[in-house]
Amino acid sequence: MSVSRKGLLSAGAAFITLTGIAVSTFGVMQTSNANSINNQQAPRLLAQSQKRLNIVFPSRSDSTDLQSKANAVAAFLSKELRIPVTAQIGDDTAAVEALRANRADVAFLSSRPALKAEQLANARLYLAEVRENYSGRYTYNSVFVVPSNSNLKTKNTPKATLEQLRGKRMAFTSPTSGSGFIFPVSELVKQGFVPNRDRMDGFFSQITYGGNYSKALQAVLRGQADVAVVSEYALFPPYITAEEKSKLRVLHKISGVPAHGIAIDDDVPAPQREQIINALLKLNQSQNNQLLRSLYNSTELVRVDHTRHLKPVREALQRVGIEP
Repeated sequence: MSVSRKGLLSAGAAFITLTGIAVSTFGVMQTSNANSINNQQAPRLLAQSQKRLNIVFPSRSDSTDLQSKANAVAAFLSKELRIPVTAQIGDDTAAVEALRANRADVAFLSSRPALKAEQLANARLYLAEVRENYSGRYTYNSVFVVPSNSNLKTKNTPKATLEQLRGKRMAFTSPTSGSGFIFPVSELVKQGFVPNRDRMDGFFSQITYGGNYSKALQAVLRGQADVAVVSEYALFPPYITAEEKSKLRVLHKISGVPAHGIAIDDDVPAPQREQIINALLKLNQSQNNQLLRSLYNSTELVRVDHTRHLKPVREALQRVGIEP
């Protein structure tokens, strides 16, 4: 899709130095170690002879020293593809905007931003991340967590289990979190306890938002909430300690939350897209795997069908009453 069709970013949103897709091979490898998206101005698209591949790596709570790790992945891909590869750091929103404005070619995205990238940029998810602590390999559980000594018990049906939450104090992660809000609220709507995300006060006695997994769980540990909802992997370090985990238990789980993945812009021709995917899949090889693991603790990348992979989050959003 051309720049004119997708539209340019406004001056206030000119946060990223990213350009169009590079094709086949170039001579000398070049890797740009750029600063964060928010500190840069959006340049004009580079001339045809200066093509390069631009990848956005969103910052996440469990990622540290991300720029240097992303640069290492970019250097590897540059060698594999024989073109300059630039690594940029930004949040999911910045990544989607960069795809929309033709200033990014590839982006690591969580499921809801991937739907937004499809809507705004016609980008699609081609790979998903696998983690050792994902129960479904490239899907994971959203879990309702209570104190280990809570009188709330797991019943023989989801409805019977969740009925016990009536009048309780709920700690969500954030209103935008998939496993920490969208999927659990979707389950509450599905079971008939609440009509939508805006009308939960009649079911819970108190609703708070931790802002991240750790703080939502801390609300339960400190007795400020009766239950919290988080991703299953948040019950391990660095989110909480092993001692803290021993004081909590899972009351109810919702399976099938789509793992984060890698989206590629629709401007990338199919042959070049396949080259990029194959280069990324080489990060699964033992000699390269530490590069992948260092980014977001993922152990493997697997091919996925965009529509099938994101179907659960699309349905959950519709049930809750939220646009992607």
